[in-house]
Amino acid sequence: MSSNQLQLPKAILPIIFLVIIAIIFISKSAVTIDAGEAGVLWKRFGGGVVTDQPAMGEGFHVVAPWNKVYVYEIRRQEAFEKMKVLSSNGLDIQLEVSIWYQPEVPELGKLHQQIGTDYVKRILLPTIYSAARSVVGRYTPEQLYASKRDAIQTEIFDESKKIITDQHILINEILVRDVTLPETIKDAIERKLKQEQESLEYEFRLVTADKEAQRQIIEAQGKADANKILSASLTDKILQDKGIDATLDLAKSPNSKVVILGSSKDGLPLILGDN
Repeated sequence: MSSNQLQLPKAILPIIFLVIIAIIFISKSAVTIDAGEAGVLWKRFGGGVVTDQPAMGEGFHVVAPWNKVYVYEIRRQEAFEKMKVLSSNGLDIQLEVSIWYQPEVPELGKLHQQIGTDYVKRILLPTIYSAARSVVGRYTPEQLYASKRDAIQTEIFDESKKIITDQHILINEILVRDVTLPETIKDAIERKLKQEQESLEYEFRLVTADKEAQRQIIEAQGKADANKILSASLTDKILQDKGIDATLDLAKSPNSKVVILGSSKDGLPLILGDN
């Protein structure tokens, strides 16, 4: 075996070493940020979290291997929470609430530096709980059960936005999906509402009956007045003329045979007919 063949592996070793180093460097330095995400750069020797530059956008990035990139989802997200709060009279009310939220992308560096990746548990949910407790405490169970769900939903949203100001988080919407009252209170409210409904129906029937009675009285009074006017306008002469006209019409009927036997007490002809 020649000396050149013996020296060949020694010449390749540095190249192999450099290739391995390059692979390690690239694997530690390459960062891929997917759709709907953004990255916060942390520099080990450059002051920590970068807050004076925009967050790293989607795509492939190369960073120094001694630095780190923290990836955040920046799409609108939903958190679902069940919470127990007290009404104005101290009864337990259970709310089921959905929160639509997302981090403020221009403030992503500050969010990471001041709060961290678990900002939902640290800031968002405690904020919603505090707002819900404050808002529900203004209402009675009857109000919450009947018609106040939309109202408390809006008020919880407004209260939450006030509390979470300057926390680098956007709350898009808060939805109160369910309000659960204690069973005894719920049953009592339902009985009360049923009684109120029955009372309203009874009052409606009374009003309807009263209006019908008034209508009949007015109608009867009208008929009585008409008969009185008619009676006052009828004289014996008019009645006699009417009787004569009716007798003549009857005499013209082909189905009647008319025999005049004289006159009746009121002066009208007396008519007998057979078929």
